[in-house]
Amino acid sequence: MTDVAERLAELRDRGLHRRLRLIEGAQGPRVTLDGREVLLLCSNNYLGLADHPRVREAAAEAALAWGAGAGASRLISGNMEPHRALERRLAAFSGYDAALLFGSGYLANTGTIAALADRGQVVFSDELNHASIIDGCRLSRAETFVYRHADLEHLAWGLREAGRGRAALIVTDGVFSMDGDVAPLPELLELARRHGARLMVDEAHATGAIGPGGRGTAAAAGLDGEVDVVVGTLGKALGSYGAYACAEPETVDFLLNRARPFVFSTAPPPPAIGAAAAALDLLEDEPALVDRLQANAAALRAGLAAEGLVGERSSTQIVPLEVGEAEPTMRLCELALEGGVFAQGIRPPTVPEGSSRLRFTVMATHTPEQLRGAARTVGEAARKLGLVGAPA
Repeated sequence: MTDVAERLAELRDRGLHRRLRLIEGAQGPRVTLDGREVLLLCSNNYLGLADHPRVREAAAEAALAWGAGAGASRLISGNMEPHRALERRLAAFSGYDAALLFGSGYLANTGTIAALADRGQVVFSDELNHASIIDGCRLSRAETFVYRHADLEHLAWGLREAGRGRAALIVTDGVFSMDGDVAPLPELLELARRHGARLMVDEAHATGAIGPGGRGTAAAAGLDGEVDVVVGTLGKALGSYGAYACAEPETVDFLLNRARPFVFSTAPPPPAIGAAAAALDLLEDEPALVDRLQANAAALRAGLAAEGLVGERSSTQIVPLEVGEAEPTMRLCELALEGGVFAQGIRPPTVPEGSSRLRFTVMATHTPEQLRGAARTVGEAARKLGLVGAPA
């Protein structure tokens, strides 16, 4: 048996082996999965824009006008007017004077952190931050201090220990992708200012989903344009692909020169840029989409709570149902799928050992009836597996 085969066998023994499932057709509230129709409750297409006719048409028009690909990095010959126009719009949308497009959220986070944090400095990272932030810390030449989740006292202690001048960056998710809770941004910004550090917020799961007009957790906290660096994505609520970083022009210019994933990657393809611009139009034209999303999230949380399934941690469209170990989590996932509900099981290393879960993500295009029905289906599955008692 080869080393790779042995490691695959170990993953299977631990209930951590993954496989690809096939979605037939566009992302929507209901999809055909491996040949059968199911309710989709694990997509980040929060506003339902990935399959919106205006977004599709804009992608096609951009392909016809600008081509299927950019052909080079933007510092070579891949910089096109659609890139510049979308950056201006994203900066204004987020309350900044400048923005820089990246190929993905992973590239934006790894590139931004590694560029801004240098040898001899310290990056302060919430323990539940996304893997792209963790990897950005690893790629930087700075020391990393991981503070307990949303624990301001622990962070303040770490900042004091580091000493002024060494604290380069405090970085946090705005909405935590596996738990659905929101970072305490006003307090984090105050600590950053007190200790001479920058604050960077990843708004991937907040852009288009949280705050006035879907402008994110910083806007929801009344901090439009005040956070030093905001990273957002085009691939979730905006229904396309790619990401961006917003900051003051000097910082954006520095990232343009020093963020390696930007410097050494082909520019995002024009169809993705056209689609994102159209999605941004729709969000600005129909801000009620954000309210509908959050109302649907509340409906799912209430339905799951009635089944005795969910605590109070999430306040967003991400609703986790923590089971514990990987094996019963995946049995619950498969049993719910048999009932027509697709909510993916999440296991280590995505979440810590002992905290495997189903992670529900709601769309604005779901109906409350669909969500209540899904909660009943999952409740019945959990009772069959002995994971929960009868509902009250």
